[in-house]
Amino acid sequence: MSTPLADTTNPDLDLLYAVNGLAKRSPQWLDHLVSWIGEYGILIGLAMLGLVAWLQARRRPDAPVAMAGLLWVPLSVAVAELANLPIAAIVNRPRPFVDHPGLLVLVEGKEGTHSFVSDHSTMTMGVAVALFLVNRRLGWIAGGLAVLQGFCRMFMGVHYPTDVIGGFALAVAVVLLLAPIAMAVLVPFCLVSG
Repeated sequence: MSTPLADTTNPDLDLLYAVNGLAKRSPQWLDHLVSWIGEYGILIGLAMLGLVAWLQARRRPDAPVAMAGLLWVPLSVAVAELANLPIAAIVNRPRPFVDHPGLLVLVEGKEGTHSFVSDHSTMTMGVAVALFLVNRRLGWIAGGLAVLQGFCRMFMGVHYPTDVIGGFALAVAVVLLLAPIAMAVLVPFCLVSG
């Protein structure tokens, strides 16, 4: 009879192998497509969403507040990425393929870099949450792209699920906790320049 405490399965690793296993069974063109999307495509898509939000915000009655919120998007991502530097150094978690050579790695050049917290996941969720504060519809779309980003990073074999979740949590915390301060500083700036 087993008890929950005696359970030795690792859901983090199990989910990683399940998602990365899809890459092993996929045609090579799909692996290349998912790799490009996971490295660059989603970030480009988020930049386009930001441009659409910027163009829409300029015509809103609360344009200075909306513009300040959109200025907070890249600033919050930068702050989250800076916050990630000491976290990654302290946790010092190697990429999953270092300890688990059975994974299919679809992106080269990740050796010797930290796995926790996922930078891509932090960036994409930071954009999604900050954009949601300004434009809910575009924020939801960005949130969907952020979730897809996390899936792609596991599919590519470069992050554990907890790396992705950690990136999401870091981004949400930074964006929401610092948004009131950022808006207090950015709104007057947008009123003057507007």
